[in-house]
Amino acid sequence: MRYISTRGQAPALNFEDVLLTGLASDGGLYVPENLPRFTVEEIASWAGLPYHELAFRVMRPFVAGSIPDADFKKILEETYGVFAHGAIAPLRQLNGNEWVLELFHGPTLAFKDFALQLLGRLLDYVLAKRGERVVIMGATSGDTGSAAIEGCRRCENVDIFILHPHQRVSEVQRRQMTTIAGDNIHNIAIEGNFDDCQEMVKASFADQGFLKGTRLVAVNSINWARIMAQIVYYFHAALQLGGPSRSVAFSVPTGNFGDIFAGYLARNMGLPINQLIVATNRNDILHRFMSGNRYDKDTLHASLSPSMDIMVSSNFERLLFDLHGRNGKAVAELLDAFRASGKLSVEEDRWTEARRLFDSLAVDDEQTCATIAQVFKETGEVLDPHTAIGVHAARECRRSPSIPMVTLGTAHPVKFPDAVEKAGIGQALALPAHLADLFERGERCTVLPNELSAVQAFVGQHGNRGKPL
Repeated sequence: MRYISTRGQAPALNFEDVLLTGLASDGGLYVPENLPRFTVEEIASWAGLPYHELAFRVMRPFVAGSIPDADFKKILEETYGVFAHGAIAPLRQLNGNEWVLELFHGPTLAFKDFALQLLGRLLDYVLAKRGERVVIMGATSGDTGSAAIEGCRRCENVDIFILHPHQRVSEVQRRQMTTIAGDNIHNIAIEGNFDDCQEMVKASFADQGFLKGTRLVAVNSINWARIMAQIVYYFHAALQLGGPSRSVAFSVPTGNFGDIFAGYLARNMGLPINQLIVATNRNDILHRFMSGNRYDKDTLHASLSPSMDIMVSSNFERLLFDLHGRNGKAVAELLDAFRASGKLSVEEDRWTEARRLFDSLAVDDEQTCATIAQVFKETGEVLDPHTAIGVHAARECRRSPSIPMVTLGTAHPVKFPDAVEKAGIGQALALPAHLADLFERGERCTVLPNELSAVQAFVGQHGNRGKPL
């Protein structure tokens, strides 16, 4: 399969090159030139497959021509073999027709494991074949960092640099990153917010001279492989609830628009999805666009759901590309204007199409805590704050009670004890056995100023020097 840039000026690449490229040379994001589409009969035939076999069938078209089937099957079996639950992504029923898809049974207790456990193995496979070594650079608002480190720490041919906003992630999230030892692992706390971290990563991809010839690889969802892996669990959930002969609705807690964009792609690939709900916290740039055609930068607020404390959503560009008829020049002009003014709106017919595709809601901390408390009272289940935002949005925005509503359960509640405590849940939450000593482990982290030059100097000094665990 070939991939093209959302800004239309970069060369088309195959999957292997897209995996190692991340951001396109014209500043855009790579997307498939043609999206595969499955028939109802094909999708129905996948019912009951183990997760790794379903993943092979959904993702095979995306890697065609780059990875032989036998090798890809082995990679997928190894990827999902490390998950703690036999179902990999079990559905938990909240009431008669309301469900949570538990995506937190991977090594770092967050949905990011689904993509980053795979990404690490794909990188190891491709780099070994090419005889290359690369530097990974990523930004995290909490969960991506630990999942990237866990997924890539044993890779023979990578050095990993993860930027997170200093004192703006939960303690569990921070320790999951900073307590993993390895000479090839570097945690950098930036004295700024997540958007500052994300902008530094993008700027570094645009000008990689500071690495003196070494290739820079992305682990953020600007890397197409991240989105590709997340498409699978939409098919997985729908098949368990009677799909494809029955439509399903999804509510998706999202800040960077990657997870819900995967759902949008699943629908375009033939999965009958009745409704996609964009669920955000008070950092609501996505909701402001969906509800009022205003994609404008605003003040970034710290919240109880820090993984969604994002001002600008990187993957939104991929949707803009489709809304503009895949016209890369139009998208580039739109984003150049946004960079200059901090404001973006689209023509009325394009915004109307976005409203047809998505519903949305912004949920504040008070509503988040109330939902955690309500669900605990109703079911005895404890939600993490991001999942609670999804459940609240699902209940407020649901179009049809007869259609199963699935909220993506994005993280284990043990990662966010402050939110659980503020919700009035007296129940103590224990870390899983493999993380039981997390608070006794030593930490390694470098605090740097909010300056691109300081970050690039650090990466340039320490890149290509470490050895994996």
